[in-house]
Amino acid sequence: MSYMALYRKWRPDAFEEIKGQEHIVTTIRNQIVHDRVGHAYLFCGTRGTGKTTTAKLMAKAVNCEHPVNGSPCNECASCKAIAAGASMNVIEVDAASNNGVDNIRQITDSVNYSPSSGKYLVYIIDEVHMLRDAAYNALLKTLEEPPSYVIFILATTESHKIPATILSRCQRYDFHRIPLEVIADRLQELLGRENIPATREAVEYVARAADGSMRDGLSILEQCISYHLGEELTLDKVLSAIGAVDVEVYIRLFECLKTRDVVSALKIIDDAIWQGKDLLQLVNEFTGFIRNILVLSLEPSMTMDVNQETKERMIALAQDANEDHLMHAIYVLQDAAAKIAYTTSKRVMLELAIIKLCKPEMRYDIEGMNERIALLEQQLEETKELLKEQQAHPVIVTAANPEGGAAAPMVPVMATPQESSDHIKQNLRDKYPQAEYDELLLIAKAWKDIAKREMKLVRRYYQIASLTPGNEAGTLELGIADIQENDLAISYFSKPDKLQEIADTLTQMAQCQVKLKFRRLEGQEQVHELQKDWDLSRIVFDDIEMHE
Repeated sequence: MSYMALYRKWRPDAFEEIKGQEHIVTTIRNQIVHDRVGHAYLFCGTRGTGKTTTAKLMAKAVNCEHPVNGSPCNECASCKAIAAGASMNVIEVDAASNNGVDNIRQITDSVNYSPSSGKYLVYIIDEVHMLRDAAYNALLKTLEEPPSYVIFILATTESHKIPATILSRCQRYDFHRIPLEVIADRLQELLGRENIPATREAVEYVARAADGSMRDGLSILEQCISYHLGEELTLDKVLSAIGAVDVEVYIRLFECLKTRDVVSALKIIDDAIWQGKDLLQLVNEFTGFIRNILVLSLEPSMTMDVNQETKERMIALAQDANEDHLMHAIYVLQDAAAKIAYTTSKRVMLELAIIKLCKPEMRYDIEGMNERIALLEQQLEETKELLKEQQAHPVIVTAANPEGGAAAPMVPVMATPQESSDHIKQNLRDKYPQAEYDELLLIAKAWKDIAKREMKLVRRYYQIASLTPGNEAGTLELGIADIQENDLAISYFSKPDKLQEIADTLTQMAQCQVKLKFRRLEGQEQVHELQKDWDLSRIVFDDIEMHE
């Protein structure tokens, strides 16, 4: 005998074996037991939930010579003939390929002939939503008043496409998506019958990948068994067989998004690509993972299609998660999924989405601006804490020799509660003479290099700013074009404390006292063009560490 797929081999032979559809099974069995069988049924539901199986079992049960509590006996001649597909009492029609009016007329003509054996002629029309309008019209009258020995069972995955005139003539039964635990238990049972060892973790992952479809679960399981034939099925083997990604990867990727660690996030994506993972599947599954985090952040008691250990870890991630950020991440990933599906640059689209989520400064909409403001506020608080820490510990500043010789020895400056950081800075400024005009030009020329050493969060502000000598002696003017895109930068530099902080840094770097003023550049005003042949060797950069 040739090999038979698992979902065909283990198709239920009795109503008791149909899982997850108890509300339908109970109703149909009661109708059969009490001889209240209708003439037309409509089975609706997603793929692999048991519509066709239930229809075949019902066809066997109504024609069974010795039914047992509404279920077929599977021993009589009628049951065996139907199971073998040799019965003339059960006619299966695939409406996807037989959707014309002529196909339906063949059915309406054949209903006039009563069954030679058995009680009922059962017509099972699968994918009935694929019928054409003329075919529906040809079926209407027969469907409404068929002969007493005829039963129509229509099956569809898209009930909204069926005309209301057809719906009104049928008893409608909606098949639910099968719960994860129910699928997992069924798969575990069948693995035992096949004498194939498997861990519960692996079985649950297959059940999760089935997405509510028992048939899909059996198909995925069969794929995994074939890939690791003769071996125990573990989670790693299941992942390698179907090219999926472990939930642990999504947890690590989510943590990278929280900490804005774009390098580590891209490394995770790179590893997944080299392992041959499908990028569209990865994006869709990660979107579902973030959706679960969002739901758990709102209600931790919500039921999830994950094991308890994974759910607890997700609840921990959801506790300090921002709902707005989670929804934004879902929108970005959905957009990326739509682009990945129709582009050859799948990796680029995914990496751009990850970078966008890790670097809010790249966004110029309202949400992005709000997020940058929040980050700046957080940075300000961290800076305040750092200053407090510095006040209680020694700070050592290395100063170069003003005469141009060897560097002066390191001079420790004690920052104590009695001597504030402002006092220390004032002492340092008093050590240097006022900057001359040519020194101001040199500092202005070096501004772009200084900007590269600033903190990443505000580096762009420094890059769009210009530095030019002012009208007053020893003064530099920091200018920014007065346009809407620069509002945040203008707000950042226009604060007196920030200007003084930058001036102190420039004073220490150039070893000459610098004053700094802020200026908005209006209209077409041009920034002073700095000469390119200026000698920058006169600026001595001390070992003052800039924040990265």
